[in-house]
Amino acid sequence: MSAKEPRRVVVTGMGLITAVGNNVPGNWQALLAGTSGGAIITAFDPSALAVRFAAEVKEFNPADYLDRKEVKRTDRFTHFALVATAEAMRNAGYDGRGPDVPPDRFGVITGSGIGGITTLEEQHRVYLERGPDRVSPFFVPMFIADMAPGLISMKYGAKGPNYTTVSACASSAHAVGNSFRLVRDGLVDVMITGGSESSVTPLTMAGFASMKALSFRNDSPEAASRPFDANRDGFVLGEGCGILVLEEMEFAKTRGASILGEIVGYGISADAHHMTAPAPEGEGAQRAMRLALEDAGVRPEEVDYINAHGTSTPLNDLSETQAIKKVFGDHAYKLTVSSTKSMTGHTLGAAGGVESVICVLAAREGKIPPTINFSERDPDCDLDYAHNRVVERPVRLALSNSFGFGGHNVCLAIKRWEG
Repeated sequence: MSAKEPRRVVVTGMGLITAVGNNVPGNWQALLAGTSGGAIITAFDPSALAVRFAAEVKEFNPADYLDRKEVKRTDRFTHFALVATAEAMRNAGYDGRGPDVPPDRFGVITGSGIGGITTLEEQHRVYLERGPDRVSPFFVPMFIADMAPGLISMKYGAKGPNYTTVSACASSAHAVGNSFRLVRDGLVDVMITGGSESSVTPLTMAGFASMKALSFRNDSPEAASRPFDANRDGFVLGEGCGILVLEEMEFAKTRGASILGEIVGYGISADAHHMTAPAPEGEGAQRAMRLALEDAGVRPEEVDYINAHGTSTPLNDLSETQAIKKVFGDHAYKLTVSSTKSMTGHTLGAAGGVESVICVLAAREGKIPPTINFSERDPDCDLDYAHNRVVERPVRLALSNSFGFGGHNVCLAIKRWEG
């Protein structure tokens, strides 16, 4: 008996919120324009902090999208998730409703590295200043990271797989990959997936600054995220959300969906090396990329674009460059690499979802967003990083890399939809 043919998994809807836009069209226009989301923090007074800037989501009022009770009883990261999901579902042709499949064949998996830390800090302050009796009864459900997929499932009637992946900056890449496999393997027909993060808080900023992970360019926040540049000095903390609707291809075609792209491969690995530093020469990242290519059944030469993890930290950018060279050989110099974190900042657990959406757009439009803020070449980072320019070229296949503290590595392979 022949093995069962794996099902194909397509993207039919997308939602996107970042520091440079509050929907997919707005983000795409800003990314192609090389817009920086870095600015002095407005959510609170940052004057006591060593790093006083971040890539905050701007002009976002959850009350414009959600009812008053929803806003009051959910954390900002959940606001992002609900709003971006609504955009993705409208985009997929599901305006305020779920797909016409049995509810247990429709699921939600989203990632978040930190969850409701805004709520945690606020309620801890209440506890210290006003006592334990004044802590909100909604503290726990607002704080826990799995509330985002839980509430999404309630809104759309999804009774299939439902959980949150937590693997630091690889969280939502794991979510997308796991959702892809569930559809491909026939366990579900439709998945809402991606990730959300809102961690621009005093404690988070202080913690990342203390470990010297952030850029300290307080005098030029818009130019602080400079991946692969010789003068990079750390990442810019961002916030936001990226959501995708994944469907089995034949189901999507039958209902007349507009197909935006196809997920074709998922590679995962662990460094088993260090709490925060990548393995030498990006050894774990190499394995994740190779596994994604193998899973997709494609050769390295078929890849045209890599959306790099590209955090703007000295170690990450060097090790990722080394990993790409090891995996792709001479072809590493023929493909285009860019880091959209130069504009959105590093959205931590949301990065994989955000950047998967960007890869679908790049493949669909044949345009690769730039890596902005380049000023001086690093001789050890010598690939084509689309520095300060949009690259127009056919993108048959894109890879999205996500690597997290703890040594988590994920690579997603995303293919242009050919019809």
